[in-house]
Amino acid sequence: MSKSKVYPYIPNSVPAVRAAMLAATGAASVEEFYADIPAALRLPRALNLPEPLLSEARLKRHVQGLLARNTHCGEVLSFLGGGCYQHHVPALCDEINGRSEFLTAYAGEPYDDHGRFQALWEYGSMMGELLNLEVVSVPTYDGYQAAATACCMAARHTGRRQVLVAANVNPDKRSHMQTYGRSEIQFIEVAFDAASGLVDRADLQAKLSPQVAAFYVDVPNYFGGIDEGAALAALVQQAGAVLVVGVDPSSLGVLTPPGDYGATLVCGDIQPLGMHMSYGGGHGGFIASRDDEALVLQYPSRLFGIAPTSVPGQYGFGDVAYHRTSFDKRENGNEFVGTAAALWGITAGVYLASMGPQGMVELGEGILRRVAYARQQLSAVPGLRLAHAGTAHFKEFVLDFNASGFTVAQINAALRERHGIFGGHDLSQAFPSLGQSALYAFTELHSQADIDTLVSALRELLTQ
Repeated sequence: MSKSKVYPYIPNSVPAVRAAMLAATGAASVEEFYADIPAALRLPRALNLPEPLLSEARLKRHVQGLLARNTHCGEVLSFLGGGCYQHHVPALCDEINGRSEFLTAYAGEPYDDHGRFQALWEYGSMMGELLNLEVVSVPTYDGYQAAATACCMAARHTGRRQVLVAANVNPDKRSHMQTYGRSEIQFIEVAFDAASGLVDRADLQAKLSPQVAAFYVDVPNYFGGIDEGAALAALVQQAGAVLVVGVDPSSLGVLTPPGDYGATLVCGDIQPLGMHMSYGGGHGGFIASRDDEALVLQYPSRLFGIAPTSVPGQYGFGDVAYHRTSFDKRENGNEFVGTAAALWGITAGVYLASMGPQGMVELGEGILRRVAYARQQLSAVPGLRLAHAGTAHFKEFVLDFNASGFTVAQINAALRERHGIFGGHDLSQAFPSLGQSALYAFTELHSQADIDTLVSALRELLTQ
């Protein structure tokens, strides 16, 4: 911030305000205020930035011009996925999460939260029904954080330091898990089978040992493939470790909940449950387990429960086992937790309530049908091959362009420029073993005509 500029929309740029702040800290100047920061960490020059816009109206116009350069997925036909998905968002979700008692609520206690605790308890209850598990945390920042925390919980629960992670997990998620847990956990990668895209069970078995706390796997995996969870659970449990499964909640109307085939901890992202993509998406992570006291005490985040009050027929909602959290234990807590994504938990609760069990079944079945149709049609396009052709998929699958003579980057650029289509995620850098391959996603918003449009565009591009 320039010393000589006063910004009408930034109060602490006013010289008198700046001087009052320095006086309150006892510093004679900004330089003295930052004197404790080593010189090597400070930039001794002005930032290379354009001249400031001192008019709030001009600044607003400038920012709106930048935003107008974006093209969102509601304007074009999009087959992007890979962790953030274009699902239908019922109007009810936006109506409820925009209410002031939810939108502006921050922390609060039961006597002043205006129903937020009950709303989060209702969310946890419906998620528990969907997952067939008794305990569900309030939302973490996102699904990546939920996966990282679940691995830390497994390590604390077992007293072991190694966590095996399937190589077919989202690479960004694996990076976050490593960054978050590396001070306490040694992460070891387990290969996936090139033909199926599923976990290489021989490699898993070879890496299981008495030092392994858990094996983390996504079902469906990053490629959309559906692994046989019961077989993985059997291998993991034989080694005395626990199975941690990441799951897409929109799949649970048609896929078996991980807890039913042996997962000790289940986690994921609730973005598919009523959250817009929003240039990256509203995200919230969940962690779930059985009501096992030893496991419950490993949760770092708040858990909401229900209890009868002194008035017959009335109930209260509040924290369960609050003493285990960093709010109570401070630096001695399991992990530190702060501001998270409670509003998205309320949103997901509204979504689940509006869909109901039958609605979740219909959602999953509709996605399976679209994926099956897309795979059938795309496999007939010259120059295209279905990677992992013999594997069952949900929502996503990999298209192999290696025989086409084009790179995925070229294909995606042509789809965008000629047809107004967002193609799949380019996997060539994150998964070099797949070569020129891309991850395509299909949800309930894709019609048969949309899929036919994609097939026609790819056929035109690859046969020109």
